[in-house]
Amino acid sequence: MIPVTWKPENCQLRHTSMSIIRLEKLLKTGSGGALEKIVQRAQNMDDLTTALRAFLPADAQSHLLAANLRENGELVLICSTSSWAARLRFESDQLIEAARMTGAVVNSCKVKVSPSAGSM
Repeated sequence: MIPVTWKPENCQLRHTSMSIIRLEKLLKTGSGGALEKIVQRAQNMDDLTTALRAFLPADAQSHLLAANLRENGELVLICSTSSWAARLRFESDQLIEAARMTGAVVNSCKVKVSPSAGSM
């Protein structure tokens, strides 16, 4: 019998190898994994945001930072300032119709302000 000596560097290598294997599984396309769903959701949000910006007046387009559609049919719009939030609330009926034109099922609209996101 050969004595086994524990060496921390061996454990670190094994842990790193296991992490790389898990990461490769996570990044593998077509696997239907969590990361693929997150990436698809982000792409859908970006597509919706782009479509809604096209329906806004030119001066308002850059102030719509993001759009999301919740499972309950609520359209959530993120804008840069409270004054632009008021403007988007005023345009909410048209934005709901624009979202519906993309095939989305929209029941209501909520506008939120994220000033830190507007400065990025």
